[in-house]
Amino acid sequence: MAWALLVAAGILEIGWAIGLKYSEGFTRLWPSIWTIAAIVLSLYLLSIAARTLPIGTAYAVWVGIGAAGAMVLGMALLGEPRTVARIACIGLIVAGVVGLKLFDPA
Repeated sequence: MAWALLVAAGILEIGWAIGLKYSEGFTRLWPSIWTIAAIVLSLYLLSIAARTLPIGTAYAVWVGIGAAGAMVLGMALLGEPRTVARIACIGLIVAGVVGLKLFDPA
């Protein structure tokens, strides 16, 4: 259950990271509300997952999901560069997250 909550927290982190762009510095109401709600819910789910999982693992996976997801959505939605180097680096982040799951002692 902790891993499912952690993945959900990571997905919400992607949402709030992208929401920061759409909120335009918290000057647009609805994107700002979504962003703040996603931040709070993401941190709450991370805190629940961290009750069971080691904090280093939980935090690294949460950040990894958020970073890789935000980069992918940035490329897909915001026209950010799609270079081989960026895509390879996303692959390294994903490999790290998968590795942390595979070697989780719990």
